[in-house]
Amino acid sequence: MNRPIYAITILVACFAMQPVCGATLPGIPEFIDEMVARHQFKREELERAFENAKYLPSVIETISRPSTAKPWLEYRAAFVNPERVKYGLRFWQKYRKTLRRAEREFGVPQEIIVAVIGVETIYGQDAGTFRILDALTTLAFDFPRRQEFFRSELENYLLLARDQQFNMLGIRGSYAGAIGIPQFMPSSYRNYAVDFNGNGKTDLMGEPGDAIGSVANYLKKYGWTNTIPVAVRAQIVKKDWIGEITDPRSLKEWAVVGIVPIEKLPHDHLARLIDFTVQNGKELWLVFNDFEVITRYNNSDFYAMTVFQLAEELKAARNVSSTM
Repeated sequence: MNRPIYAITILVACFAMQPVCGATLPGIPEFIDEMVARHQFKREELERAFENAKYLPSVIETISRPSTAKPWLEYRAAFVNPERVKYGLRFWQKYRKTLRRAEREFGVPQEIIVAVIGVETIYGQDAGTFRILDALTTLAFDFPRRQEFFRSELENYLLLARDQQFNMLGIRGSYAGAIGIPQFMPSSYRNYAVDFNGNGKTDLMGEPGDAIGSVANYLKKYGWTNTIPVAVRAQIVKKDWIGEITDPRSLKEWAVVGIVPIEKLPHDHLARLIDFTVQNGKELWLVFNDFEVITRYNNSDFYAMTVFQLAEELKAARNVSSTM
């Protein structure tokens, strides 16, 4: 194929469409070359897919103003609220056997699994409306700050679509390219998704059982231990605390500088200090290994604390309902 003529043809075709199609973005022909050479894709199949992929400026706008940029109390209120607890209890009750089995096999508490799914998609109700190919194409070729990451995810998406026999233009998800009930990025889908209901396919879009098992497997593979608290409130016991130390250290070392947890814990536990701005000032927390594991799902202290606090609300509400 004459590459310059092909490029001009695609360019003309794309600008005749609204919105602009993804094939006009610099770097796509080279990316196709890589996918053909590295993974033996059919060139014509990829060219046809990118001709139909759309460039979405709204994706760039949305990812440039993440929800974690909001004040803590506003961010928290969007996820830890009576509605999420209500729907979470229904989800927990409906899939209680599956959740118990996931906790038993992977060691991740049921309330944490439910909370992750609740924060991500309101238990599958809101898994996203963006075509994954559109979102990832836009980010892979027009978001320089994380271009390498999204190019890798686009590569994984194409491989996932081939492996799972998806219509690569038919899968929808988040503006960042996350897929299904637990919002797995394509690389996570390929590496951590499991067929937890045993029906011979791994479906995170339509099978809550697979989503439950996959969330638990993901957290376990990233080091979930369930041996110490996720997080505990902390308090200052020295008036000369200057608040400049945040790197992980033992609780014994934290006590030396004037920071102690509000509940008694072994002194050798390693913890990181974080704070949140609340109505009356700063709220201090000491966070442990499993909190850091949650940040591997979404690299944000706001996110991890929201999952933890929603899990605590769910557990408390379920305990109350079970005694009534």
